[in-house]
Amino acid sequence: MSMAYILKTLNSWFWWENIWMPINCTWADFVDREGLVFPKPHQLYATIPYAFVLLIIRFFSERYVAIPLAKALGIKNVRRVKPQPNPVLESYFRECSRQPSQSEIKGLAKKCNCTVHLVEKWFRRRRNLEIPTVLRKFQEAFWRFSFYLTSSIVGFIFLYDKPWFYDIWQTWVGYPFQTLLPSQYWYYMAEIGFYWSLIFTLGIDIKRKDFMAHVVHHLAAIGLMSGSWCGNYVRLGTLVMFVHDTADFWLEAAKMFNYARWEKTCNILFIIFSIAFFITRMILFPFWILRATLYLPTYYSTTPVIAYFLFNGMLLTLQGLHLYWGYLIFKILKRFVFLKDLKDDRSDEEEEDSLTDTEEESTKSGTKNSSGSGKHLLSSSHH
Repeated sequence: MSMAYILKTLNSWFWWENIWMPINCTWADFVDREGLVFPKPHQLYATIPYAFVLLIIRFFSERYVAIPLAKALGIKNVRRVKPQPNPVLESYFRECSRQPSQSEIKGLAKKCNCTVHLVEKWFRRRRNLEIPTVLRKFQEAFWRFSFYLTSSIVGFIFLYDKPWFYDIWQTWVGYPFQTLLPSQYWYYMAEIGFYWSLIFTLGIDIKRKDFMAHVVHHLAAIGLMSGSWCGNYVRLGTLVMFVHDTADFWLEAAKMFNYARWEKTCNILFIIFSIAFFITRMILFPFWILRATLYLPTYYSTTPVIAYFLFNGMLLTLQGLHLYWGYLIFKILKRFVFLKDLKDDRSDEEEEDSLTDTEEESTKSGTKNSSGSGKHLLSSSHH
């Protein structure tokens, strides 16, 4: 059995009408005619080049807009002092532990013939090199803020005059023969392209403790949007995208002001984000969107297609992520109310190190120096 035959068979199974279409419908029924335009699966290939276009826009916006804005807000691009080259300590850092115990530090100090303090400082500086600078965090937050804000505004412009924006039943009226609007096409292309761009930059973007949750979220979002495009669930798809984006830009704005040390502004924006998150993710999404996908289709068909279970499975996965992020947000708010501390535990903190290389040399000679540790406030995001 040849590989070509296997791929052809899998392809025919994937596009089997009983998976995607209501009873008595075939792919032939989705040929453009009489003013009706339907979404076509092959159009999704365009989201890849669109993703690279967004990456180019991101590069220039971060470089020529975010950096000047950060400087205007008082954020400096601090140059970090690199630790002195030391193969023994570098090997231990990479292969054993980034934070050795006190007894391990003493053993390493003896092995390298240097002071315990110098080994502690070497590991502190080496750990700091792994943590993104505040300016880098600001740039990433600025890009996401820009996209989510733009998407929310454009999404509202696209949706405000549509009947299904006010009456969720309208998402199923005339299904599956609902014509594709130009605004829906570009809304989908931009959103899918954006999440592809996030997938492409996972290796260089800031990694947080909920990294895998973000990976699952991005893949579920691409799968949902692509699947809803193929099955012509575009009306519902645009509502899902709008509900998500309208809360996200508040968080990115809060992070930007947090990095600039505008604490009161950051706190206000984070509280607004929390309210928007719980309204959109904990109320509108389950009781408006999921009601329209789980319950309302039973009025139009007594025999749901396989896609009904696939899409709702992914939507429920998405709601599971909402609950997880909602729990993290609740923890932050609880700490803020009782301790007046709006810190997020999902990002590593940079350890302060004010020693220069000259001072490091003096440390070798026996001079004692002290170092502390600093804290960042809100420094991570959900999706």
